[in-house]
Amino acid sequence: MLDFNIRGENVEVTPAIREYVEKKVEKLERYFSEGVNATANVNLKVYSDKQTKVEITIPMKNLTLRAEERHNDMYAAVDLIVDKLERQIRKYKTRVNRKSREREGVAAFFQSVESNNTQEPEDDAEFDVVRTKQFDLKPMDQEEAILQMNMLGHSFFIFTDADSDGTHIVYKRKDGKYGLIETN
Repeated sequence: MLDFNIRGENVEVTPAIREYVEKKVEKLERYFSEGVNATANVNLKVYSDKQTKVEITIPMKNLTLRAEERHNDMYAAVDLIVDKLERQIRKYKTRVNRKSREREGVAAFFQSVESNNTQEPEDDAEFDVVRTKQFDLKPMDQEEAILQMNMLGHSFFIFTDADSDGTHIVYKRKDGKYGLIETN
């Protein structure tokens, strides 16, 4: 079941907007397993040029769904972002289901992906740690790690390799390809 945390920046979250967002985002529940509870964090922002931006983040135990969309019409932006999240889920479920046929116990829900939220930008002149995160690494293969990294919009992702049980890092290279760092 989804709970909602809807925030507006430079815009009042009216009952009509709240109802529309909840109705549209609740459609995603059909992709979740029974008994899954999550909070959809929705940020609605209107810029001075009347451009709107909608951001939705749904952190769950082993997966974080995140997308953002800009449009002149707030309602259209909500429609577009829900479509984007649906495509992410379907793409991921297809790959996880394929992997579950190869390796037992992978896709009861989205269990093979580790949650990892976006990081704060870092000032090159300072080396102060501004944020610390702790999380359990779930076993997966490098393809699943790359998929999760892309879904989160990150440039790297740390995971435990399901075959070797080693801690590995996948990253996106400047040429658009991917790299893998294996630890000893």
